[in-house]
Amino acid sequence: MPSVEVLQIVPRARRAPCAPIGAIRRCAGAFGSPRRGWVPYLVGMSIFGRRLSVEVPASRVTNLELFFDLVFVFTITQLTALLEHELSIAGALRVLLVFAALWWMYGGYAWLTNQVPPTTPRRQLPMLVAMAGFLICAISVPSVFDGSGIAFGIGYLIVVCVHLVMLNQSSTRKGVLRLAPFNLVSALLILVAGFVDGVPMYVLWVVAIAIQMITPYLGVAPQFELNAEHFVERHGLLIIVALGESVIAIGLSAQTDNVSAGLAAVVVLALALPAALWWTYFSSGDDLKAEHALATAEPGPRALLAIRGYFYAHIPMLIGILAIAVGMHQIIAHPTARLGAAGSVALATGVALFYLGDAEFRRVLQIGPSRVRVLVAVAGLATIPLGLFVAGWVQLAAAVAVVSAPLVVEQMRRTTASGWGRLQETH
Repeated sequence: MPSVEVLQIVPRARRAPCAPIGAIRRCAGAFGSPRRGWVPYLVGMSIFGRRLSVEVPASRVTNLELFFDLVFVFTITQLTALLEHELSIAGALRVLLVFAALWWMYGGYAWLTNQVPPTTPRRQLPMLVAMAGFLICAISVPSVFDGSGIAFGIGYLIVVCVHLVMLNQSSTRKGVLRLAPFNLVSALLILVAGFVDGVPMYVLWVVAIAIQMITPYLGVAPQFELNAEHFVERHGLLIIVALGESVIAIGLSAQTDNVSAGLAAVVVLALALPAALWWTYFSSGDDLKAEHALATAEPGPRALLAIRGYFYAHIPMLIGILAIAVGMHQIIAHPTARLGAAGSVALATGVALFYLGDAEFRRVLQIGPSRVRVLVAVAGLATIPLGLFVAGWVQLAAAVAVVSAPLVVEQMRRTTASGWGRLQETH
């Protein structure tokens, strides 16, 4: 294996501590180890040249990461179309399988850029290759279980391999070696699934997802360090971009040939729903509270806390946004008509999933009350009969009211508490 000739410590932006000597030694040893094996070769022979830079974790999200997120969100757009095409329990389960696989690797890249900031061409170019892999996956989504499984599997394998290659530049060699077999096996299972049909195909997908879901608890997650500021900001930006995708769905659903006052009112009402979701996620400085919760946790528990709060808890939130987009598309296309069972259930279930995920997110990080979110989820499901028996726009209005009411109450409480605080200061 190649030897490392120059070891350079590159200073990073604000609030970034100096790289520990132990981490530098681990990185140096990672490329100079005489051990052999297929995993070490995959993750160890990928030095771009003979010069190694060891950086401390990133503190802010780069422009390239936001560009990367836009490509990932296109996969959500494709999954939205897939769900709308087959709006049934079976279709929802297929969407969940594909989303879980893609979300696992998105999370992997969030951890990657947290440790290996893409600030140089040698790191930016592989990120662009990974984006190409995600794009191949995205265009394969509509027929991933019916003819495009091989293309999806190839794109996914590209994403996984580039991730391991880049992650090897982090300070945790042991973590990379533990992670590599699980990611490679799951990617190969998904690729093999593209060559078969029927039950074996779904079995391979389920096994691949199961491997990914348990991987963090097999001693992998605690091996990696985490910069809380970057990690929280990265996922917050993703939520904003995903909500933006639902706004695009609103615009594409409207019949723009003849924009009436009624259509304009329904579109504005539809915009209020993702706006309320944004307010729910970011209100009261919850992102800062989450950052503090991660930053003050011990390194080992911090990694598992991040997995529980930002990987598992965000799954229902993002699936919820996806389902809401499907429901709103049908409402805006025919606002005064009754929704079918599938459309009304999609909208209500989307609201419920988002708020259940947000409740779990708050509970895990202990950043605020979560019971109110659970009540909102239940109330969201109660809007289904309105879409079935009255009209789509009525269910939409009820959903907006359900999610807005607790936000208004919380704001009034904060205003009252702030007023009392100022009054006590004057006395």
